[in-house]
Amino acid sequence: MSQPMWLVSLLKKYFPYRFKIARLTRVPVIGKWMDEIMFKEDDIIYLPKDTVIIHQSLHPENILLPSQIVDLFIAKASHRWIMNSCICREAAGCTDFPHEFGCVFLGEAVLKINPKLGRLVTKEEALAHVHKCQQAGLFQMIGRDKLDTLWLGTGPGSKLLTICNCCPCCCLFKMMPDLNEEINARVTRMPGVELKVLDTCQGCGACTEGACFVNAIHMGEDGKAFIKADCRGCGHCVEVCPTASIELHIENPEFYEDTIKRLSAAVDVT
Repeated sequence: MSQPMWLVSLLKKYFPYRFKIARLTRVPVIGKWMDEIMFKEDDIIYLPKDTVIIHQSLHPENILLPSQIVDLFIAKASHRWIMNSCICREAAGCTDFPHEFGCVFLGEAVLKINPKLGRLVTKEEALAHVHKCQQAGLFQMIGRDKLDTLWLGTGPGSKLLTICNCCPCCCLFKMMPDLNEEINARVTRMPGVELKVLDTCQGCGACTEGACFVNAIHMGEDGKAFIKADCRGCGHCVEVCPTASIELHIENPEFYEDTIKRLSAAVDVT
């Protein structure tokens, strides 16, 4: 049975408190219970923007792009669902990005979603939606997310693939630094993605001013930016750097196949 709309309203009301709620996962007994109920078997991947990879590639016409992973799963899904709006941007009152660019859900479990929240769509409609989201400057996360099965009233998780169209200001997963390490580790960068700060960094701090979803970039004692290991490889810091002093590379030539295998093992969308 789909979840009632009053629950959605309640979630929006408490959305600003997500950081405090996330910190409860660091309390041993409570954290174990929250992990079991809300995060168990999660496997979510941040995808860097195509534009960042194309800009930094020597031969952009010959490379596979992260968005093609999204396109592939949309194409092979048995059912496709577009949300009417982004619950995160609505709850946060976002003024920087469109509220109507909501998540896309794939797989058999979408048939249980409350029809007041969105609609079933064709492959072409789903592809057009995610491409509009990319053009609007949103980042995409893809994977198995138990929180979505809870608030949407769907299941099992193995039959629901989430494609989230995130903005850096309102994303639910900005709470990741507050989650315990075990839960935090289930949201990762795409296999093979590496970021590097170049010697040309002038220490302006633009990359540290809200650019990073997970607060993984800081200024070092030498006055230059440095990126911590918990970076998720979204590439937003690359975009905001005014001196082009941060580079993103995909070191794993099998990144495309590895990402597809991993997501296919987590969720069956057919």
